[in-house]
Amino acid sequence: MLGPVILAASRSDRMRRLVSAAPVTKQVVDRFIAGEGVDDVVPVIRELTGQGLELTMDVVGEDITNPAQAAAARDAYLELIDRLKPLELGTRAEMSVKLSMFGQALDGGHELALANVRPVVEAAAEIGTTVTLDAEDHTTLDSMFAIHEELRKDFPQTGCVIQAYLFRTEADARRLAANGSRVRLVKGAYKEPGSVAYLDKHEIDRAYVRILATLMEGEGYPMIGSHDPRLIAIGQELAHRAGRKLGEYEFQMLYGIRTEEHLRLAAEGHRMRVYTAYGTDWYGYFMRRLAEKPANLRFFARSMLTKG
Repeated sequence: MLGPVILAASRSDRMRRLVSAAPVTKQVVDRFIAGEGVDDVVPVIRELTGQGLELTMDVVGEDITNPAQAAAARDAYLELIDRLKPLELGTRAEMSVKLSMFGQALDGGHELALANVRPVVEAAAEIGTTVTLDAEDHTTLDSMFAIHEELRKDFPQTGCVIQAYLFRTEADARRLAANGSRVRLVKGAYKEPGSVAYLDKHEIDRAYVRILATLMEGEGYPMIGSHDPRLIAIGQELAHRAGRKLGEYEFQMLYGIRTEEHLRLAAEGHRMRVYTAYGTDWYGYFMRRLAEKPANLRFFARSMLTKG
């Protein structure tokens, strides 16, 4: 039951200051965050793609309080795309964006987020790649899906994320699978009430399998976002049953977690994409990684005890 506690801490300024000031924090954060700026991540991109892996790049940061910050987030992605262009990686390096970074929560936020994300999607298409819209808490999803639908009119390759723990997601998956979208399925990493989400781990896992089966049997491109060995094996079996060949779906895992599994899947011929985050505003992202899996929290606590 530590997960909800950690997610609550992710919103606490006091905990942010405490964790950020801990002597060992930078060493541990470096496991999950590829660097602070684009100059840091270009060598990481070269290394991972050189190993046969693919990437989706995330410039971390969610606490946007004014339009200028939203514009700065847009510009950070445009800078990343500019640096990706000479690498000529195409879809081997795409972008993941949180619409909260583009101003979604501000007054007039839906229109502002759409106006800010569109140039990023356009620039990505110009270098032969694409963008996936990350899912955030349930109150933001109607706006996210509407923006996704609008962007796909001109850029049908634009992807989105759905979260297995939400009751609504099975219906969302049926709609998206029929429309042929690129869809990343994750378990979910936000603190949600029992009125909208499964809270039991086994219920979430069962929902994940049902939703993944819908995506595999549909017309879209499923992206399996999980580190769970059982769900990875089930994903392979569902792909086989649906008659999908290698390259007609992919696996996605976080930078710094189960890196040997990244390489194993790639060596077997699977498309294996590493969700690679970077930036200075890492706190919220980092805390959700701790909340998702007890092993991550144990890793952090062990490091605090031995290095602090």
